[in-house]
Amino acid sequence: MKKIIILGSTGSIGRQTIEIVEKNKKNFKVILLSTNKNINILSEQIKKFNVQNVVVTNINSYKKIKKKFKKINVLNNFEKLDKIIKGKVDYTMSAISGFDGLRPTIKIIKKTKKIAIANKESIICGWELIKKEIKKNKTVFIPVDSEHFSIWSVIKDSHKDEIEKIFLTASGGPFLNKKNIKKVKLINALKHPNWKMGKKISVDSATLMNKIFELIEAKKMFDLELDKFDVLIHPKSYIHAIVKFKNGLIKIIAHDTDMKIPIYNSIYIDEKKQCYFKSKKINLEILNSLNLQKVNDKKFPVIKLLKKLTNKNSLFDTAIVSVNDEIVSLFLKKKIKFFEISKKITTILGLPFLTKFKGQKPKNLAQIERLNEFVRLKTRTLSVISEKK
Repeated sequence: MKKIIILGSTGSIGRQTIEIVEKNKKNFKVILLSTNKNINILSEQIKKFNVQNVVVTNINSYKKIKKKFKKINVLNNFEKLDKIIKGKVDYTMSAISGFDGLRPTIKIIKKTKKIAIANKESIICGWELIKKEIKKNKTVFIPVDSEHFSIWSVIKDSHKDEIEKIFLTASGGPFLNKKNIKKVKLINALKHPNWKMGKKISVDSATLMNKIFELIEAKKMFDLELDKFDVLIHPKSYIHAIVKFKNGLIKIIAHDTDMKIPIYNSIYIDEKKQCYFKSKKINLEILNSLNLQKVNDKKFPVIKLLKKLTNKNSLFDTAIVSVNDEIVSLFLKKKIKFFEISKKITTILGLPFLTKFKGQKPKNLAQIERLNEFVRLKTRTLSVISEKK
């Protein structure tokens, strides 16, 4: 029986992981689940899998769950995992959204044989810390984003010197073919043409900021230089990665727009007898009209940020995440227009008080968390000043 942990079990990735586990329920034992405040879904999951350990980070939700489930271990944070989890589980899905996922990801590594990470912020801001913990605890790391899982699947048995170029694909979001985006509304930005995603990541996909994040992640986790990567627009999201090798071979990974595919494969990666994933037939119509194209930096101005990145793992990567989070939050609150998102992000990230962090390497988790709070506060302040002008 495979023992598993799901961090962020009530979010999109967490729920899909639960659905996969449920289909082969007799072969799994869910050891721990976590959420921030979605206690209705969490309660159902606790009952369904007879879960004995949960973490609920929102204090009010924590009190409600603790009162409702008196016979199980209910924690408010991840600091006391040693008391409730003895030994290592077989698999952990780290799917807490946003910067809040960084600390739990680092904390859980020593408690699991394999960790599948679906949290971008963890990789971007804390990869050096994660890598250190993975090595120290001999934990196997598996990326879960469809692009990164595809790249990893292709190159995991290759030496990095054999790789000539890696292309990440982007759908272009809901405004790819829209000429004037100055009047687009929030509801339109949330309508991704191919994927069902949360609000924040949908906006990041519409601006192409999501692809900036994915490229930073890929650089870190695969230990390759930035010039090894490029981004292509692929409206149908059927191709997830293209890898060109120096021997002339080009390998392409394609699959349906279903996150359950990389999740499923991350869970069953070492299984000799898999319960095979039931997917759709190959879509020849899409394969015959891939429509791959270069990114138009006038339509997607944030792509110019790639020129500001360095090959060093620096605190500037955390600054990028923090600035973007705050600016997107303003848009979701309808305080700025969609076209202003990219402009504000690139302007703020070009200011000297942030660019100085390009030369500073992350030392510890506390330092990263302090910087995140500092950059968020400065971004809010600068945004208020610009609005008044």
